[in-house]
Amino acid sequence: MNNSSYAAHINEAKDIHRLEEHLSKVAKRAADYAAAFQSDQWAELAGRWHDLGKYSATFQKMIYEANGMEAHVDSGGDGPRNHSSAGALYAVEKLGAFGHLLGYLISGHHAGLPDWHKVDAPGQALGERLNEKQLLEDASKAEIPANILAGEKPSQLPVGGKEGFALWTRMLFSALVDADFLDTESFYDQEKAGKRGGYPSMNKSKALFDAYMQRMAEGADDTPVNRIRSEILTECRMAGLQAGGIYSLTVPTGGGKTLSSMAFALEHAVKHGKDRIIYVIPYTSIIEQTANIFRGIFGDSVIEHHSSLDPDKEDHKSRLAAENWDAPIVVTTNVQFFESLFAARTSRCRKLHNIANSIVILDEAQLMPPEFLQPILKVMNLLARHFGVIFVISTATQPALSKQEDGFGRDLFKGYGLEQVREIISDPDTLYRALERVNVELPADFQERRNWEDVAQEIAGHESVLAIVNTRKDARELFRLMPEGTIHLSALMCGEHRSQTIATIKRRLKDRLPTCVVSTQLVEAGVDLDFPVVYRAMAGLDSIAQAAGRCNREGKLLEKGKVVVFVPPKPAPAGHLLRAAQTTVSLMSGHKGDPLARDNFARFFENFYTGCELDKEGLETLLKPEGDFSGVQFRTAAMKMQLIKDAGVQVLVSADKVSEGLLEQLRITGPYRELMRKLQRYSVNVSQFWFDKLKAKGDVQEIHSGIYALVSPALYHNEFGLLLEGEPMAAEQTIW
Repeated sequence: MNNSSYAAHINEAKDIHRLEEHLSKVAKRAADYAAAFQSDQWAELAGRWHDLGKYSATFQKMIYEANGMEAHVDSGGDGPRNHSSAGALYAVEKLGAFGHLLGYLISGHHAGLPDWHKVDAPGQALGERLNEKQLLEDASKAEIPANILAGEKPSQLPVGGKEGFALWTRMLFSALVDADFLDTESFYDQEKAGKRGGYPSMNKSKALFDAYMQRMAEGADDTPVNRIRSEILTECRMAGLQAGGIYSLTVPTGGGKTLSSMAFALEHAVKHGKDRIIYVIPYTSIIEQTANIFRGIFGDSVIEHHSSLDPDKEDHKSRLAAENWDAPIVVTTNVQFFESLFAARTSRCRKLHNIANSIVILDEAQLMPPEFLQPILKVMNLLARHFGVIFVISTATQPALSKQEDGFGRDLFKGYGLEQVREIISDPDTLYRALERVNVELPADFQERRNWEDVAQEIAGHESVLAIVNTRKDARELFRLMPEGTIHLSALMCGEHRSQTIATIKRRLKDRLPTCVVSTQLVEAGVDLDFPVVYRAMAGLDSIAQAAGRCNREGKLLEKGKVVVFVPPKPAPAGHLLRAAQTTVSLMSGHKGDPLARDNFARFFENFYTGCELDKEGLETLLKPEGDFSGVQFRTAAMKMQLIKDAGVQVLVSADKVSEGLLEQLRITGPYRELMRKLQRYSVNVSQFWFDKLKAKGDVQEIHSGIYALVSPALYHNEFGLLLEGEPMAAEQTIW
């Protein structure tokens, strides 16, 4: 074959994507991405060598004879589609032990980052694949251009040294995968590729934000709370002009953290040339609330992305549909953000290089999972130190995440506590006293449990009241005992209907209509409700504070709002919820002062973390390289890094005319990014147990590989959400 005949891809029209052209363009694009973290030389080599295996006569015969759109997809095992091992072998041949670095990237650019040592399936581990010398020999029989094969060990050192090796490898992997996907997309669909990018500059985004905030200020009542919010906003703007690093924003609930943290981020982005702002939220169930606020300001510059609809199995369409966070403002979840930083799959890793040189706002950061806290804090430090990432830890209940000792003088986070955290607010204690708007009534006896009938009767005595409980089962039991007209807010509803329900609640409160709501903790972050009375089932002190933030939020009551903490009939579920509640009982027993005083939270979190395993799955050991950069178990670590143990399965629902049209489009075209972004608002997360039941009964249909839709409209109720055997059932969409 002459060089122009070697194909990287072939479309349905039998047009050829020239292999040399593909390798050169991927190398250039990947290098551009990796330049953000001084690793362009490594990325350029990975791009040039990633598809060397496609030069083999066996692969070329297959791609010309088979359906070219799927023929190139490499599962990482044996067979003619394995075109990734040859490039990994060549990297080791050229660079020796340093070739192992590129070997991880190249061998995994379809199947995902591999383990070094075999765990399950034979032939998948990189250590094994580097013994398949014949694959490189087969490719080398072709007349591969010298400019493709050229290369020497980069002068750039691995970013972060051995401590940062796993993260750096993922960032390089992301640069390679995104470059490969985009060049492939430009061949298959030039029109779609042409629509990418074109977002407004940060200067333009800041101008839109400033104009919005000016309109808000002009229309706001001159109240003490609004004056304090204005002061917080000013402090955030001023802090945004300072140098980079890790910041904390400690503001009581209702202090305007969402917009003030965005003000900080925009000031900093414009001043220091940052590429994007990533807003990370703990609850999938309320992500649309924050995304809607930002879309109202920035329009299409905002993308909303959570873990729900990432395909598990790779094919041609799912590769091109995978999210890459190319927008200037991204709203995502703890699950999507933190799991991606430890991921192995291409769809999860694709976006990682776009985290470099960004500003990451962690909203309600106290909700980071304690069992993964040590590796998470290590990654945050590495991102801040080596990848130009600015973190803002935004919360009313600031967790104790800095380097510190436990009660026995031991380093609580084993050296990985956050480094040099700077507080944005000049005097948080004064701010907390100024924003005291509620009285919190703790149980007289923490051991005395109340039955739901008594709780319901007491709650029903209030004209407008919010009751927050720990589980969906508790919410259903309490809801059944409440008067007609009570609103049940649930993560079982798709995002579109949650938004509509929350809008109804806000409208009723604004019009001073009687409003009674029963909800799980999904209202405790990102939902700006303002009730005169809030009841909260016994929970962690941080959760009690968040519940209090939905009470007298605007400070308009003549007297302080009322927050009642009660002991429910059954304790919180085993795990972090129960530990948090027990820590609160221990801390508050005999306590006479304000439970929500700021210094109580530092004590609460220190006690809470001391009782937890902070690297429960041993990720640090799995991700530690050996002397020759071998030995890293990327895939095993990714499987263990699950913030939600039963993450469930996303099921798309046909809830209105819009969703019906989107589902029909999905059936016709298959997934692509713009469509999947819209469909996120019409998805419900179902636990694996109930999903299996739905599937067995034929109530869900697989529209595309790994993407499911509800078949029967009768199983979805606009007020209650997904129904199963008479009960709403879904996996709780929190970080846990």
